[in-house]
Amino acid sequence: MSPPDAEALYRAVLDQIRAAYLSDAFSAADGIAIAGIHSGGAWLAERLARDLGAPHHGVVNVSLHRDDYAKKGLHSEASPTALPFEVENRRILLVDDVLHTGRTVRAALNELYDYGRPASVELAVLADRGGRELPVSARFVGAETAVPAGSTLVLAREGDDGEQGRFAFRIDANAA
Repeated sequence: MSPPDAEALYRAVLDQIRAAYLSDAFSAADGIAIAGIHSGGAWLAERLARDLGAPHHGVVNVSLHRDDYAKKGLHSEASPTALPFEVENRRILLVDDVLHTGRTVRAALNELYDYGRPASVELAVLADRGGRELPVSARFVGAETAVPAGSTLVLAREGDDGEQGRFAFRIDANAA
């Protein structure tokens, strides 16, 4: 099984977001802010902000809110949450690369609420691989994607040239 085309999925999500927010929402001071879940979601949020001309984007680190924190601890490469905008009463577009069980999104919502109460939060993901354990769904989805049992869909940046930073997926067998 070959992994999905991450660039095609990115374009699909970008088109959906543009259609939904095709107004001055991104240029208004009180417009939507984009928050990407570390790490793949953060890369996507940065690129979406650039492609949409969004004035606000940041990174959400879910490590401290994960339900498996005691088992996994802090990820050594995780950057801290950095939200250079006011969360209180803000419309937030939460971005991640893959939606699976919903547990990472739950942790991200908990982290966001540590910074204030948003007016609303909508979720955008490149790939939805099903297997939900929590009642979480995304408004913007590149595609539903099948991944073999015991495998993980991993987003990587290819040849990050600063301006385009193309994305690619790979399928990794879990070392569980």
